[in-house]
Amino acid sequence: MLTVNGHLKRLCNGMSRRDLIKVAGTGFAAANLPSSSWADSASKKADKRTLAPRAKNVICLFLYGSHSQIETFDPKPEAPEGIRGELGTIPTNVPGVFVNELMPHTAKIMDRLTVIRSVTHQYPVHGVAYAMTGNPRVTLPMELNPHDPDHWPYLGSLVDYLDARENPGVIPPMPRNMGLPWAFSSQRIGEVARAGPYGGFLGSSFDPTWTEFVGGGTKKARKTLTDKVWNDYEFYRGITPESRLRLPGINESAGLEMDRLDRRKSLLEQAEQLRRGESADFSGGTDRERAQAYRLLDSPKFRQAFDLDQESMAVRESYGMTLFGQSTLTARRLIEAGGRFVSVFWDEFGLAGTGWDTHWDHFPRMKDELLPGLDMALSGLVSDLDRRGMLDETLVLVLSEHGRTPKIATSVAGGGRDHWSRCYSVVMAGGGVKRGHVVGKSDRIAGDVVDNPVSPKDILATTLHLLGHDHTDLIHDRQARPMPLVADARVLDEVLI
Repeated sequence: MLTVNGHLKRLCNGMSRRDLIKVAGTGFAAANLPSSSWADSASKKADKRTLAPRAKNVICLFLYGSHSQIETFDPKPEAPEGIRGELGTIPTNVPGVFVNELMPHTAKIMDRLTVIRSVTHQYPVHGVAYAMTGNPRVTLPMELNPHDPDHWPYLGSLVDYLDARENPGVIPPMPRNMGLPWAFSSQRIGEVARAGPYGGFLGSSFDPTWTEFVGGGTKKARKTLTDKVWNDYEFYRGITPESRLRLPGINESAGLEMDRLDRRKSLLEQAEQLRRGESADFSGGTDRERAQAYRLLDSPKFRQAFDLDQESMAVRESYGMTLFGQSTLTARRLIEAGGRFVSVFWDEFGLAGTGWDTHWDHFPRMKDELLPGLDMALSGLVSDLDRRGMLDETLVLVLSEHGRTPKIATSVAGGGRDHWSRCYSVVMAGGGVKRGHVVGKSDRIAGDVVDNPVSPKDILATTLHLLGHDHTDLIHDRQARPMPLVADARVLDEVLI
């Protein structure tokens, strides 16, 4: 079982939290928006069209720290060496479309993907709360505070809420919103926790149901940050076959005897009755969480979804024997068992600046960790879903907060690419999305969009559309102000079948 190792004090580039808060006003506008504009625009709308869902569920692969567009889905082999770097490119099975040479498996499934090469926004920080919620303006202090009351709900939380609203009182057999492999931003040392994948103003009952990782690594990695040195197993490079994900604190192999479970239920019900009598503002969210917990404890189908021994070793290896690969396989099993929205975060582990945050050691990490891990997990997932007849009903997203600088920093060991939000790439597949398609275009160095700019909000709006929801529909925040599901967005008709 992994534990949180300490308080995080500095950001990935060495700047302090205080330094970044001082400059927050230069890049971010105020987060509180006048509600009248949303209400006015909604009142002017004609009758909403009925949306027929194309996707039944979503698997979101989030590359925290942000991948380089040049080293993944938008290579620039004709660019100067200081831009293109030391890695080559290879053709895919879609004529004229190339990827990095370390993504040979992805090259073979490109005919089942849509690559959007023109995603752009103005906030080059680790803004998961900006990229993955409907809020059009998120301040930097908010990004550093997961509990800020002005946060909007994460996309998975929003889907969970909408499903619950449409089916009041119904407790699904599986959690609608799950996060793997552990609670976001909980396994890093050297920096503050990050906002993003939470219920926001919908409340904590719509936070994802998080798992934990239990297992061991097979490869070690060394990382240095200021005066700290981390030399430990790096689970994103390799894990043992016995490694597993599970719900925190629950030993799936041992289980719970039914009489013990019944006693726990009885004691908890008595405690909640006391709480209701003493508190006038008791929230029904606790009832919802408790009912879901009982359902999960009683569900062999849910527990079996985590049992990777039910898969052949060939299938497991096709995803890659890494934490990200096996988490992605677990996500497929959870969806197959009835899940709705499963997020797999390639999260930081150990010192800050891990994950996809490659300010230094960019090329060594691309070669021995990042690109092989992504290549196997993405290709394994898409091929497996397609083989099982699940791809057409499962929307796959591969995204991040931003991209990386076109120009390589040569003053750091292993080279580095810094934050860059003016142009980067996102991948969509399955669930009503075109196959073998490229949307948008970047300039010759993948630094700016030259055709069809796409906002991260457009990705969210399109995802909701594919699930049968109108992103202009209204929800209410903590002050009962009407807000759209996603503000300042459009559905990307160019990616739809």
